[in-house]
Amino acid sequence: MRKGKRWLSAIVMVTALALVAAACGGDDDGGGGGDGNEPSGLTGSVDISGSSTVEPISSLVSELFNESNPDVEISVAGPGTGDGFTLFCQGDIDIADASRPIDEEDEAPVCADAGIEYQELEIALDGITVMVNAESPIECLTTADLYAIFGPESDGINSTTDANALSKDVGGAGDMPAQDLEITAPGEESGTYDAFIDLAGIEDTALEHGVAEDAAAALRGDYNSSPNDNVIIQAMEGSPNAIGFAGFAFAENAGDAIKEVQIDAGDGCVGPSKDTIADASYPLSRSLYIYPNLGTAGEDATLEAFVDFYLSDAGLTEAVEEANYVTLPPDRQEATRSAWQSAIS
Repeated sequence: MRKGKRWLSAIVMVTALALVAAACGGDDDGGGGGDGNEPSGLTGSVDISGSSTVEPISSLVSELFNESNPDVEISVAGPGTGDGFTLFCQGDIDIADASRPIDEEDEAPVCADAGIEYQELEIALDGITVMVNAESPIECLTTADLYAIFGPESDGINSTTDANALSKDVGGAGDMPAQDLEITAPGEESGTYDAFIDLAGIEDTALEHGVAEDAAAALRGDYNSSPNDNVIIQAMEGSPNAIGFAGFAFAENAGDAIKEVQIDAGDGCVGPSKDTIADASYPLSRSLYIYPNLGTAGEDATLEAFVDFYLSDAGLTEAVEEANYVTLPPDRQEATRSAWQSAIS
């Protein structure tokens, strides 16, 4: 397996030839369980956009696909899960990368109205990683602390000293070590933004604390937001007062200039690692997804073959591991492959 940081590119343009035998359904597992060395012979293009968290995996899959299949142009971009679903439901892309499930109230109906059919495919595991600068005294934060730092009532709170009062008010200990707060994190276009609100219990805490329902599922409005995870990492590296969050792989690849913060959701402090994400003992663990357009796949052998390859061991194991995310357990990999084969049969 090749190592390195090739996946850090914001947009990857690669070309690849897809797999005739897999695309035509000649292999019983649809190309899902093999090593991706099926015969080539297709041309065309595949357009992928959405989650910046999933982007490194999709970029590596495209690169691996390209190694033996150089004639299909594949574009991969990472503007954010929400923006990706917008493009997908408009019919502008073939695959939406997503760091959260599609919103059944706001996004799925748009796809339905446009006649876009899709299949949700779980492809990896991730843990949203809260980060600080290596010089920060912060080691562990409770969910009450997360609410006090990031939640909808935190506008104007510029230090942990100020945040401690709110943390205590919502059930925390209110004993964070003293530090000014310079927050950089994903914005509303990001699936990581929505997933953080859900997994950290921000909305539930806000509602219990009397925040209006239409304002509870949000973060504070006065932080520096960015859809680019690398910008967030650079902010963590650049100031001893920095704090934010991003996908696990971006934090892991940042090196010693940042510190990964442990999270206490009631069972003690747990740090993000491949083991704690895999067993979901890390409180901010989540799944990552791709959403292929079934109508296009049914008519375009190139797209079908590319998804077959994505769901092979080359995608679900090699690319996921190289991107520094956590592979699905074997039974969930097979469930993903079965869901895809059922959807296109």
